[in-house]
Amino acid sequence: MASEPNNTQDATTGEEITSTTITPAQDGTPPKRNAFTDLMSHKKSSPSKKHPHSSTPQSDPARITTFLGRNGLGAYTTNPASFPASRVIYYDEKWVVINDLFPKSSIHLLLLPRDPAKQMLHPFDAFEDLDFLNEVQAEVEKLRILAAKELHRRFGKYSTLDQNRQRALDALDDPSDTSSPNLPPDRDWSTSIISGIHANPSMNHLHVHILSIDRHSEFVRHRKHYNSFSTPFFVPVENFPLEKEDPRRHPARERYMERDLVCWRCGRGFGNKFASLKEHLGKEFEAWRKE
Repeated sequence: MASEPNNTQDATTGEEITSTTITPAQDGTPPKRNAFTDLMSHKKSSPSKKHPHSSTPQSDPARITTFLGRNGLGAYTTNPASFPASRVIYYDEKWVVINDLFPKSSIHLLLLPRDPAKQMLHPFDAFEDLDFLNEVQAEVEKLRILAAKELHRRFGKYSTLDQNRQRALDALDDPSDTSSPNLPPDRDWSTSIISGIHANPSMNHLHVHILSIDRHSEFVRHRKHYNSFSTPFFVPVENFPLEKEDPRRHPARERYMERDLVCWRCGRGFGNKFASLKEHLGKEFEAWRKE
């Protein structure tokens, strides 16, 4: 069973919790696309067919049901088609994938299962069902691949490895011959993607985080924001199923959120000096994307 909720081990501020749900589009017009949405467009059903956008508020359950506070994610699983592509980037009968409203890294997605029997469970309980866990892990792996491609799209032009490879490709007589043994390796952006759940989720609906490792975001504003993704409070999806005695089942007892701050990249300790860490993270971000 899941551990008891503990507000001192909450990864989200009260302001974020009360602001979780955005207002769906009111005019029913097709949402503007973005590059990350285009990466996933081969999977998304056509809005004009299976998931129509409605201009009639009465026909939209997300508009006639209140999803406040810790229940805010329910608006997305109830009617994802009512949100713009900048928020809901993919959905089908089983899953909804959204851009986190308060991203804690350059890329920060949430995978939301739509199964009514699972979506209100704590992940420790939901993942006891190994068939369901396998489905979640498979979907997360697809998202990790797509998130890595998006990192390459955004930051490849800054990466030394990617620049070296591109120059070598440009020098080939046949630039399409990417299998040449003389080509330098390109950057493996997949190693910069992490995925998992919070040991004490702030939101009631089951959700899995898929995010880049950089923690470079204006929304990383408190020690809890940083430590929620930088200590064992963040449990990688691939670590499930957890052993019954796994200490991560007891985040309040372990006091993960109160641990000293440590840079994710260089390991430097900052104690409880969040402002110093925040400044340092900006420098580490610049160095990270240049790798």
